[in-house]
Amino acid sequence: MSTHTSHPEIVKRLKRAEGHLKSVIVMLGEGRGCLDIAQQLQAVESAISNAKKTLVRDHVDHCLERAVREGIQGADATIREFKAITKYL
Repeated sequence: MSTHTSHPEIVKRLKRAEGHLKSVIVMLGEGRGCLDIAQQLQAVESAISNAKKTLVRDHVDHCLERAVREGIQGADATIREFKAITKYL
């Protein structure tokens, strides 16, 4: 498994989501208002969604492109993999 230049940014986004999620758990325990909790949950969802998009785009831009250019895998396999990963966007 290789590390991509986008991985540190993805980790940063996921840690942000982790922080928001921990806040939600604390807020629920404290009996905070639903509006405040919903806002934090939106932040969690957004951070995870952005991390996922970054990962998928990086895979398409680097891994799949390299696979075709360098002949690592055939066009049919690359297209199948492209279709499989883009369903997560």
